[in-house]
Amino acid sequence: MPYKNRRSSYSTFILIFVALKIVLNLFAISNFGFHRDELLHLVLGDHLDWGYKEVPPFIALLAKISLTVFGDSVFAARIFSTIASGFIIWLTGQITAELGGRRFAISLACLALIFSPAFAASGYLFQPVVFDQLWWVVTVWLFVRYLNTASVKYLYWLGVAVGVGMLTKYTMVFFTVSLIIGILISRERKLLFNKHVIYSALIATLIFLPNVIWQFAHHLPVIHHMKELRATQLDYVHPSDFIKQQLLVNGTALFVWLTGFISLLFSFRLRRFRFMAIAYVLIFLFLLQMNGKNYYLFGAYPMLFAAGGFAFERILNRKANVLRTAAMVLFILPNLLLLPLVLPLLPLNTTASFIKNQTNRYSFLKFIVTWEDQKQHPLTQDYADMLGWEEMAKKVSDTYHALTPEQQKNTQLYADNYGLAGALHHYRHKYNLPEVVCLNSSFQLWAADNLNARYIIYVDDHDNIERRISPLVESYRQTGEITTPMAREHGTRIYLLTNPSPKLNDIYRAELANKRLE
Repeated sequence: MPYKNRRSSYSTFILIFVALKIVLNLFAISNFGFHRDELLHLVLGDHLDWGYKEVPPFIALLAKISLTVFGDSVFAARIFSTIASGFIIWLTGQITAELGGRRFAISLACLALIFSPAFAASGYLFQPVVFDQLWWVVTVWLFVRYLNTASVKYLYWLGVAVGVGMLTKYTMVFFTVSLIIGILISRERKLLFNKHVIYSALIATLIFLPNVIWQFAHHLPVIHHMKELRATQLDYVHPSDFIKQQLLVNGTALFVWLTGFISLLFSFRLRRFRFMAIAYVLIFLFLLQMNGKNYYLFGAYPMLFAAGGFAFERILNRKANVLRTAAMVLFILPNLLLLPLVLPLLPLNTTASFIKNQTNRYSFLKFIVTWEDQKQHPLTQDYADMLGWEEMAKKVSDTYHALTPEQQKNTQLYADNYGLAGALHHYRHKYNLPEVVCLNSSFQLWAADNLNARYIIYVDDHDNIERRISPLVESYRQTGEITTPMAREHGTRIYLLTNPSPKLNDIYRAELANKRLE
């Protein structure tokens, strides 16, 4: 079959796996509720800009489109994530075909990716993570297409992909550098020595430039964010944990990507694509040195799954149908059975029981329920972060609407963290609430200049509010508390503060000024 016809045939075949991935997501995406981070990213859609404290602007643009076109439901928020997940599967199949793989190779690579715990967990939430993975895979596919065809159009598309990828998540910069170094080390380096590579780099730079300008105009908040992230989270990530988690996050699909990695390094047939293995090593070592979270590396695995599918197809020839079937079962079925650990396919209580049983039975799975506080909990942190938000918004609404109309006119809402603030912003129309004030995360960029209303509805997840707030207000009383079982915000309390002193506003303004200079 001619190469062009063969590629067309494989494209149709790959769509089977794309459909499977999308169907799985559709079964899960409406369960449990919004994730803490999703609420923040949706808020960004109402404050479009070229940058934010913690992320570049691409996710905000998607949020704006999603809210405008699809609405504000949990299902609507996750449509773009599901589409991106489908594209990742499609491109993985395409990369497998570009490497020389046929139907078995494509099937193994795509199924291993679909049921990998890492990609099941990260492929349905409205977060930059899944879109970051998508641009990594797009970049690899364009590099491979350029190597196979020498057509410079792929270099220009590569510039677009890298530019938009950097507007999605800054890790795109490091992955692109790793790929380029990998190619320069390989025998294919000559393909990069032409003027079109420079033009491609200029395209990427021009696309990314508005965010660079925004960063400098706002005192480089990305640097402060990374310092804060390192102090509060990354310093708890030990190199040994990072290595161990990379071996565990894909479950039994480990044997597929690891075989692919080894084949890229040593197989004669894959020698032209050795740059992918080199790039993986470089980005792995970089994240290891930076104490990166395990999911920062996820975008590098689809290319290794593609190579692994090709390698197993060569090892298990067409006559070895029994062995091919056994390989499929061995590398995919265990991950399928563990899917509820990372994809909310089951009701909440059933999910909690399932997680308890599996983590008790297999102690190596306990890292799944180990949160950023390094303690083990009944649910994964992602699941717990999807609970309790609307309950909180409803109780804030009850407090607000218990006030008289005149009192409401002189009332402000204040939330201690971006999850609480994101929920109050998201549900403000449903519960007829005023806009929330918050100094956490990007909320500080558009926070009110003063916190000086006569009544303040204060939502806080700390235990020492009495000591901190009581000297600064005439009176206060607790009006509600998040009681949703297993919610990460379980116990967060709602207070009504009356007649705050000018000192409270002075403290607020000083903190606001300090954060805007960071």
